Amino acid sequence: MIEKLFDVEEPFVSEKLFIYDFTSDFVYEYISQYMDNTFLEKLFEEHQRSVRCPSPVHVVAFFNRLLGFLFPEFSNSRIREPEELHNLESELKDELCQILKKCSECGVAGVDEIVASLWNALPEIKSQLELDIQAMYEGDPAAKSRTEVVRTYPGFYAITSYRIAHFLHEKGYLLLSRMITENAHSHTGIDIHPGARIGRHFCIDHGTGIVIGETTDIGDHVKVYQGVTLGALSVRKEDAAIKRHPTIEDHAVIYAGASILGGDTVVGKHCVIGGNVWLTESVPPRSRVTYVARLEQQSVSDKTPERTEISN
Repeated sequence: MIEKLFDVEEPFVSEKLFIYDFTSDFVYEYISQYMDNTFLEKLFEEHQRSVRCPSPVHVVAFFNRLLGFLFPEFSNSRIREPEELHNLESELKDELCQILKKCSECGVAGVDEIVASLWNALPEIKSQLELDIQAMYEGDPAAKSRTEVVRTYPGFYAITSYRIAHFLHEKGYLLLSRMITENAHSHTGIDIHPGARIGRHFCIDHGTGIVIGETTDIGDHVKVYQGVTLGALSVRKEDAAIKRHPTIEDHAVIYAGASILGGDTVVGKHCVIGGNVWLTESVPPRSRVTYVARLEQQSVSDKTPERTEISN
C-alpha cells in the first residue's frame, strides 16, 4: 500500500523510519487526500444509485402554500383580487408538477393527470377539513373561534397534512405522502400514517403524542386525546401486508394515554375508552372501558399496606 501511494519499488527499510515518515505532515496530508477522494467516490456512487426524490423543503413549502390557498386564515398574504387567486392556483399546479417529476413513483400515473385529479378532489377535501375544524371547535371549550383552530391548533395542521397526503398515498405516491405527514409529525408531535383511513368530523384534542398506524380505520365523529396510540401488536416485517392496527367505529371517544392495539381489535360505536387503558380485544358498541389505579397506604405500625382501587 505504501509503495503504491509513493510510487516506490521498495518499502521503507527501517521500521523507525517508516513510523517517522508516516507521521510526517506530507504523508498525513497525502493519506488524508487519498481517503477523502475514496470517500467522495463512494458518495458519488450512492448518489447515482439513489431513488429520485424531491427536496423535503420544497415539498413542505408547497404544502404550506396549498394550505394558505385553501384557508385564508393560514395564508401569509391577503388575496384582494380574483386574479391573484387564479395566479396562485396556477403557481401551485406548476410547483406540484415539478415535485411529481422528481418522484421515482412518477410512472404510477401521468403528472398532469395527478395534478388535475388532486385539484378536482380539493373541494371534497376542504369540505372534510371544515367538518374537522367544526369538530375541534365544538369539542374544545377553550377554542374561541374557528380562526383560532386554523391558525394555532396542531390537530388542524396534522389532519390537513393527513388528508392531502392520504390522497397522494392512494395514488401511489408513498414517499411524497410520508414527507408531508412526517413534517406534521415533527411540528406537532402527532404521527398519522397517510395510509390510515379516517372518517368525517374527526376531533384531535391537544394531540401531542398521538400515533395512528398505517392500517387503522377510524369512523365518523371520533374524538382522540393526547398520547393515544392506535398501533400494532407485532412489528414483524412479514406482517406488512395485513391489517395490523385497530378499527375505531363512529362516535367513539378515546382519552389520553390509551393504547389500542391489533388488527382484529374493534372499538364499537359510541364507546368511551378511558385514559391509560391498554386494549387488545374488541369492545362492543356503547361500552365504557376504564383503567383502575391502585393506591397503597402504609402506616408506621402496620407493615401491611392498605389497598384502595381508584377508577378514573
